[in-house]
Amino acid sequence: MKDYRARESECRRTEDLLRLLPGGGGAALDVGAREGHFSRLLADRYARVVALDLEKPAFEHPNVDCVQGDASALEFADDSFDLVFCAEVLEHIPTPLLGKACAELGRVSRSHLLIGVPYRQDTRLGRSTCYSCGGKNPPWGHVNSFDEQRLMVLFPGYEVVNTSFVGESDETTNFLAAFLMDLAGNPYGTYTQDEPCVHCGKLLLAPPARSVFQKVCTRLGFYASQATRALKGRHPNWIHMLLRKRER
Repeated sequence: MKDYRARESECRRTEDLLRLLPGGGGAALDVGAREGHFSRLLADRYARVVALDLEKPAFEHPNVDCVQGDASALEFADDSFDLVFCAEVLEHIPTPLLGKACAELGRVSRSHLLIGVPYRQDTRLGRSTCYSCGGKNPPWGHVNSFDEQRLMVLFPGYEVVNTSFVGESDETTNFLAAFLMDLAGNPYGTYTQDEPCVHCGKLLLAPPARSVFQKVCTRLGFYASQATRALKGRHPNWIHMLLRKRER
């Protein structure tokens, strides 16, 4: 059921991002291209697509150039692309580099940016304990949280063309619940993620069997989290924002 819901959520996000795309033609840059899912879709609308990731994407397409690169230090001239597309990337960029990366995305776009990130994610919920170094890790390596205001601060030279929200959730937590789950060893963290520990760089290991004390903390943490959930209600899971460069 989880796999089905994840695929359904991914399809909804893809459909929404494609709906927000501005008129095609020209050149597009797909930042964080991975296996090329969006690069291929962009190639149906743009004459030239550059697929960029920290490791050179390993796929081939006649209208897509795959390159290795860092979003915080792009090796492209100013105004190189009609569209810069960046979905499910900014939440992973180390916080000290986030402003620089966003400035680079804005610099190489001559017209539009299309950004997709989790919306107001509470990264205390679902975090993991690294059993190599003991550090606490946000779920799926999401080290940044976003809303409309923060995105506008990160892209000051742009104006909003369209904003869309996808998905809905009532998942939330609080300081007490997060503290208790830390004591419990964070048994419900995202240990299957590909992202390594943000502290030591090692892959996360599955948690060991819990002690009686940790089981008690788990139960208390669950009840504490439920109390916050009842108060805060539901909220969107993702925000997609189409931005246009302001006239100089």
